[in-house]
Amino acid sequence: MKHKQTRSPKGTVGVEKFRGKLRLRLPRQIFGGKQKYISTGLEDTPENWKRVQSKAWAIEEDIATGNFDRTLTKYRPQSYSSLAESLENLIVPLNLDELWEKYTKYKSTQVEETTLRLNFNRVASHIKKLPTKLLKDSIKIRDYLVSNNSPYTAKRILTQINACCNWAVKSGLIESNPFQGMAQEIKSPKNSSDGIDIDPFTAQERDIIINAFREHPIYHHYTNFVRFLFMTGCRTSEAVALKWKHINSDCSKITFSEAVVSISSQKIRKGLKTEERRDFPCNKSLQSLLLSIRPENYNSEDLVFPSVSGKEINSHTFNAFVWKGSVNKGKRYIGIVQSLADEGKIERYRSQYQTRHTFITLALENGLEVKDVARLVGNSPEVIYQHYAGRKRDLVVPEF
Repeated sequence: MKHKQTRSPKGTVGVEKFRGKLRLRLPRQIFGGKQKYISTGLEDTPENWKRVQSKAWAIEEDIATGNFDRTLTKYRPQSYSSLAESLENLIVPLNLDELWEKYTKYKSTQVEETTLRLNFNRVASHIKKLPTKLLKDSIKIRDYLVSNNSPYTAKRILTQINACCNWAVKSGLIESNPFQGMAQEIKSPKNSSDGIDIDPFTAQERDIIINAFREHPIYHHYTNFVRFLFMTGCRTSEAVALKWKHINSDCSKITFSEAVVSISSQKIRKGLKTEERRDFPCNKSLQSLLLSIRPENYNSEDLVFPSVSGKEINSHTFNAFVWKGSVNKGKRYIGIVQSLADEGKIERYRSQYQTRHTFITLALENGLEVKDVARLVGNSPEVIYQHYAGRKRDLVVPEF
């Protein structure tokens, strides 16, 4: 009759850290009360703990079954790398979704909540849709992302996955990064510069859009909001967050210091994207606009540009229903700017964010220096030079 093998407490093999490396602690009883160890040479990481623990269980099994090698030759690797190789087959390699989860947890204390919820969750969503999560299928993953997304989006996702795998290599979770260099191989769209789609409106188109908002029977409420976007080149999130406390008493200066972003129908107020605060001097037209819309008895905490309901504007909803239009629950909502494009009143449709690009482009064309434009809109001069300064619509070769 066979008896089930059991492991007695005296046969327990321990795993411990010594001088930053992991080692195996053998039972004293086997060596007459003397303590003996087996060095592994492996760094103290969670994954290496799993590897060495697997080896400890194997030694315990030998002790329990009477097959223990007292010379320890069987358990001492020829080199540190050989131990890693012998233990590699004892664990199941992590998949891409598991690596991303660990990477997100690692980065969670280093980035803002909005970055986690917007960027990291977006990548997780793309990974979830992949036909395979195996790292050995990196080519299939790349091809799927390229086939099912725009080149810009595919490049961004692969860039994030590459960063994740670089971290995993340094953390000892994987041996090599199969996504290395893939993002760089994807070409950006011809009308895009590193993901920044710059297609500004002309000054005439800007005025046509503002007038269309002013005359709209439903959405005229947002006329001044749109005017402000064109007149300052600020980010939409900055305009949405603006309160009267951010504007001085005579409306000659605006201080941008907050932004509001919408995530899953929730609005989160946060700091600016590239700086703590930014002062914007108002010209006469902008000053006049702000003075004309400021209530006589206003509260400094009141929003400068509230929604129709008096709350913070949801930029996604504004774009979907007011600016461009969309179909929701079978009902079609016609956006103002899309209608202007369809009617031929402007050359073509452009997204609402082009209000920022329009301001920057027109400012440069009207003689403002690059460094001054950069300071006004919260970009670096390098970004302005790279994406705007050489993109004037009409180039004239001087006589020389």
